[in-house]
Amino acid sequence: MTLRVPLEALPLELHARHGRLRDYFCDKDAEASLDGSGWRLELAWPNAPERHVDTRIQEVLADWGRISLSSMAMARCRSGRVLTALYDTWTLPSWSEWADRAKPAANDPITILHIDDHRDLGSPRLVVDDDGFRDLITGRLFDVRDPSSVRSACESGAVGMGSFMTPFLWEFASCDVRHLGQAPKISETVDHAIERPTVVDDLLAPGSERPAINLLQASSPGPGRFRATDDLSAWLEDIGPGPILLHVDMDYFNNRYDGDGDWPDRFPRLDPPITEVLARIDAVAAALRQAGVVDRIVDAVVAYSPGFFPAEMWRPADARLRSALPELYE
Repeated sequence: MTLRVPLEALPLELHARHGRLRDYFCDKDAEASLDGSGWRLELAWPNAPERHVDTRIQEVLADWGRISLSSMAMARCRSGRVLTALYDTWTLPSWSEWADRAKPAANDPITILHIDDHRDLGSPRLVVDDDGFRDLITGRLFDVRDPSSVRSACESGAVGMGSFMTPFLWEFASCDVRHLGQAPKISETVDHAIERPTVVDDLLAPGSERPAINLLQASSPGPGRFRATDDLSAWLEDIGPGPILLHVDMDYFNNRYDGDGDWPDRFPRLDPPITEVLARIDAVAAALRQAGVVDRIVDAVVAYSPGFFPAEMWRPADARLRSALPELYE
């Protein structure tokens, strides 16, 4: 994928330019070269081993058909109600496919059970225009209710790991989001109201508005709210009627790397041993059963998050999830 931006859009200094592009494109690598009076940008999924902080990723890709590092972003497979992926970007296409089948109204109650070490509420590289949303990378129209357009935006990098939830919350205003996290990032129960502002793009379409999410302090969970908690009981209490969408980013259980090459120097960090990871999977599954919500889950996505959740834990964690919640995989 090739894009062009004006000369003044990027710093001339190499490291500053690299940081600017990494912050903007997030999951994809962007290589910039001078091209006449501007910059030529070449976008690609990361393929170099040094780009991946977890040195054991290539060992376990045998379980995924020995795909290349650059193919991880597209890797996914479905079993029953569960889509298993490497990048949790694919949560949005899975939910889009459900919405296409179920045809929920914009204000229908939907509960999102979000198990993750991150909020995933960033601003995707979509622009708000008269037709709805448009992909800033390809120029194609984007509609949460159109799975093909959502898949295209995930493939282009317009929607990424940290921003996949934002378009869904713009489309379905009555979502009750329950975010389960762990210390050090989450260590108490906090409720927020979901606000849908826009932010101004500053690279591909300067001045154009992009969808965003703000969280405002609130006193309780419910439709249009976002509860973040480390407590399993608080996570599932007082869930209202309607379908439930489950998202499991495995970095909730262990986020040793957090995408950071300097991870050995980062303290505190969420890095329990595999025995504790498996015990926590059992605890989450038991909480879901006790709350009586497993049968209400209409779609689930489990993402293994290379560079966040340690690769040597992928296989045993997957086996434990399948044994703990077998009906979701049937």
